[in-house]
Amino acid sequence: MIAGGPYATLFALLHGGMHHGSSWDLVAAQLRARGHHVVTPDLPVDDAAAGAREWAQCAIDAIDAAVTNCGDAHVALVAHSIAGLCAPVVAANRSLRRMIFVAGLIPVPGGTFAAHLAQNPGAITFPATLSADGGPFGLTWESVREGFYHDCPEPLARSAFDGLREQAFTIFTERCPVERWPDVPSSYILMTDDRAISRDWAQRIASDTARARIHTMPGGHSPFFARPKELCDLLIACCDDGERHGGG
Repeated sequence: MIAGGPYATLFALLHGGMHHGSSWDLVAAQLRARGHHVVTPDLPVDDAAAGAREWAQCAIDAIDAAVTNCGDAHVALVAHSIAGLCAPVVAANRSLRRMIFVAGLIPVPGGTFAAHLAQNPGAITFPATLSADGGPFGLTWESVREGFYHDCPEPLARSAFDGLREQAFTIFTERCPVERWPDVPSSYILMTDDRAISRDWAQRIASDTARARIHTMPGGHSPFFARPKELCDLLIACCDDGERHGGG
């Protein structure tokens, strides 16, 4: 790792559902090459006993360990997809420079995400098809390729599919542990060809609930595989943008 300079950021990169922290490896390498620090914890997404508090604590533990090792870095929390449901819980329990949602789900403080989805049935657009010999929940390679990885290099996509974990739904059905949105500047990276999350829903909830500064990026739901350099550029720009606008 290249040592960070005085303005280095510690990027805590949180993976989405069924994935691993290693899904961020290409982006992490780009960030480190530019002098930033990175942690990519494996969230307990497959543990039915773990909800947003436990996911958040996993992220906080990784951040605290990295800050101890790399010095007093500014912390940017980056949450992809389902990890967005624990991001405000992290922000409510630890000082952060910024939250950045990448094609992220955003929770409703004090409510359940399952109830929110029932009221917004078009929010999730993932084209699930099932097979007895598929991946987690029987999801087929074809549907995961279409929903998550349609613009990703096939070897990366296939390897990611083969390594998918089971996914618990506690974080969907539990009541969101935060009662009000934390007072932390937020950015939302909206993917222009996301086939897993509705663009209209994402833009609306990012603006109304998270009060996020919205950035658009070409591509689908997994830019960490499809466009790691461009995503790295945009993550850094989100942090710089906050500095230029007084943190907001």
